[in-house]
Amino acid sequence: QVQLVESGGGLVQAGDSLRLSCTASGRTLSPYVMGWFRQAPGKDREFVAAISWSGATTNYVDSVKGRFTISRDNAKNTVYLQMNSLKPEDTAVYYCAADKGNVVRPTRGAYEHWGQGTQVTVSS
Repeated sequence: QVQLVESGGGLVQAGDSLRLSCTASGRTLSPYVMGWFRQAPGKDREFVAAISWSGATTNYVDSVKGRFTISRDNAKNTVYLQMNSLKPEDTAVYYCAADKGNVVRPTRGAYEHWGQGTQVTVSS
């Protein structure tokens, strides 16, 4: 069983940056595709970014392209989401997720393991 714990959220102003981390325990993250999702109040959980086990392939939702970067350090069992030029519409709870498949997919149902989430609030 993979256990995921997110950290790094907080309250920032528009234009600021944050780096989220997701650390796994229980099993190595190496074989997993890793993803970040977010859920704003009253909205469905949406895909943000994902990365293949090797880090060679990434995928982003259009609204964050050029601002967010997903990366991973398999030796540290950690996945990161660097968020730059934050906007108020980025405000949400951000979740880390793991997919045992080998294809980077933006589909929520593809991910078997989820963290508890970390709150990101961007003020205008």
